[in-house]
Amino acid sequence: MKRIILSIAAAGAIAASAAPAFAQGPRASDWQPLSARQSMIERRIDQGVRSGQLTRRETMGLRGAFQDLLRLEARYERGGLNYNERVDLQRRYDGLSARVRLEKHDGESRYGDDRYHPAGRR
Repeated sequence: MKRIILSIAAAGAIAASAAPAFAQGPRASDWQPLSARQSMIERRIDQGVRSGQLTRRETMGLRGAFQDLLRLEARYERGGLNYNERVDLQRRYDGLSARVRLEKHDGESRYGDDRYHPAGRR
């Protein structure tokens, strides 16, 4: 019983010391320039097309959303990017990045069912 209480107390102490680190939110070192985010997303879409992980419809949707985001960024930049616009763009890039990840790993491929993907043949 004493062991259980000590292990719970130790776990609580570790959690209490780690909580402030999580509460700080994103650090400045976590921030990526928008141009780096753009090129990374574009590379991931291109890689998904080459590997067959993305269907034609998925690719067209992702590229359309990417172009919409580029147009929005250009509109924001006309008057100079303020903090709220930068945060909005980062949030939208996060969403598009998550969508690319989801589409690439949803089991659909340009070859149809994964069982028939040339790399997946047995």
